[in-house]
Amino acid sequence: MDNMHQLPVRIYYEDTDSGGIVYYANYLKYAERGRTELLRDLGIESQQMMATLGIGLTVRRCNIEYFRSAKLDDEVVVETDLLKVGGASLDLRQAIRRGTDRLVEMEIKLACVNFADGRPTALTKQLRTSLQQRMNAIQNSNE
Repeated sequence: MDNMHQLPVRIYYEDTDSGGIVYYANYLKYAERGRTELLRDLGIESQQMMATLGIGLTVRRCNIEYFRSAKLDDEVVVETDLLKVGGASLDLRQAIRRGTDRLVEMEIKLACVNFADGRPTALTKQLRTSLQQRMNAIQNSNE
């Protein structure tokens, strides 16, 4: 069983430069989609968090390494692996692959912020519990 969340993404013309190569910043967009869909699969809707709780997850740090380029019409997969759940933050590893080819790898730290004042705030109990259950399930399947 594959232990990380996977999101297939097709590369369209709008994603590429004039040579049909994916523009480097678009990998960050694909990674954002992967993180959003991981949360959605856990029953956590970004819009609901923002509207009802006034909080959201924002990128605090992103380390990215590029290995190969995706091209027009490629199908790639965004892999998202939850590494750590803190009091007000999450650590994730993300990779973008084309088949067995590693294209991009990222280490991401997300911070939970209160939109009213822009300051860090604790993850909600529901969010923390859902994320920890996901991490525990992954760790148990690796044993």
